[in-house]
Amino acid sequence: MILNPQMECMPREEIKKLQSERLVWQVKRMYEKVECFRNRMDEKGLKPEDIHGVEDLSKLPFSYKSDLRDYYPYGLFAEPLSDIVRVHASSGTTGKRIVVGYTENDLKIWAECFARMLAAFDVTKEDIIQVSYGYGLFTGGLGAHGGGEYMGCTVIPMSSGNTQLQIQTMVDFGATVLCCTPSYALYLGEEVEKMGVKDQLKLKVGIFGAEPWTESMRKEIEAKLGLKACDIYGLSEILGPGVSGECEYQEGMHVWEDHFIPEIIDPDTGEVLPEGSTGELVFTTITKEGFPLIRYRTRDICSLNYEPCKCGRTHVRMRKPTGRSDDMLIIRGVNVFPSQVEEVLLKVSGDSITPNYQIVVDRVNNNDTFDVNVEMSEKLFADDVKSVERVEGMITEKLRSALGIGAKVHLVNPNTIKRSEGKAKRVIDNRKLV
Repeated sequence: MILNPQMECMPREEIKKLQSERLVWQVKRMYEKVECFRNRMDEKGLKPEDIHGVEDLSKLPFSYKSDLRDYYPYGLFAEPLSDIVRVHASSGTTGKRIVVGYTENDLKIWAECFARMLAAFDVTKEDIIQVSYGYGLFTGGLGAHGGGEYMGCTVIPMSSGNTQLQIQTMVDFGATVLCCTPSYALYLGEEVEKMGVKDQLKLKVGIFGAEPWTESMRKEIEAKLGLKACDIYGLSEILGPGVSGECEYQEGMHVWEDHFIPEIIDPDTGEVLPEGSTGELVFTTITKEGFPLIRYRTRDICSLNYEPCKCGRTHVRMRKPTGRSDDMLIIRGVNVFPSQVEEVLLKVSGDSITPNYQIVVDRVNNNDTFDVNVEMSEKLFADDVKSVERVEGMITEKLRSALGIGAKVHLVNPNTIKRSEGKAKRVIDNRKLV
């Protein structure tokens, strides 16, 4: 393993200098090799020599997810397929798959970025990592796998699914680190309790990402699995899991700025916002060879914190995204993010409800309906009807207070909301189907 702690603790002026050098290099090669980028530069009247450093970043054109579909499958690659050693892709649930490619050097960078996150949580080569992200075209499984091997850990490539076997493997193989989606971690925790094997687990750290989750959900997972839950961020278009991750202080996720330049923009105007502002997260990849992107609009809503971190790392920290600018729900004129609903529900979880829920939005007679199905705990299920009605009323009021809009809350029987072994399907918006 070769990790360079000095790279993570560089003075801000040195980070900016390194980013400028790499940005100039990336813009030049992309102008030469990527037609879509070259056309947009030409439309703006820009040439590579007009870009001298990060101070010129805002002059460059944005990239969009739609570009990946328009140039499907390889039209945005900056290297020939003979130099692409691996491809990944999205599930393609909203059209053509989003295809990304990696050179051998890209895979090394990816592995190192993920390994940095492991090191930030005191994971060492003595640890045993159970990777329960899905393998295959999804970037999660192989991304975590590569980071674990780079660190020198023992890696168990479980993939997702077969939950009983997952837990038995944790026990038998002595896994100390778990990598999966937070919703699957919660499901694993429930099953661990049912099997009565929590005291046989050796887990100490969980590396969870690929979907939004809240601080309340973190506490729930930590209690059920007896580990420290670490938040990570990544997306296939930029790299995969490993773009940023928390340190031991868990006060934001460090973005590895020697490889990525983050910006926060106004999602409506595209203007760059002042430091500390909340807006849409934009990334530029400055070391990727196979599939680089300039100013890619992630649609994730968050903010960046440039203040020094107590851990000593100087790389900027991004706040946990509060939602997405393109998938927020607009219900009767009110903007609602699913994470807001989850935050309310997990605060009242306790003995009354489980963290399993589903939001259902529909349109009846031109009016939006907003239903929240929440799974009762076994304790509440065994209680009387008045107790159920009381909890429903309490949740209804808390949601109204937090969201500024009324929701119809339904407490459903235990174990009736379908569990997920990957990303949880929390929202059903039937209005999009009409």
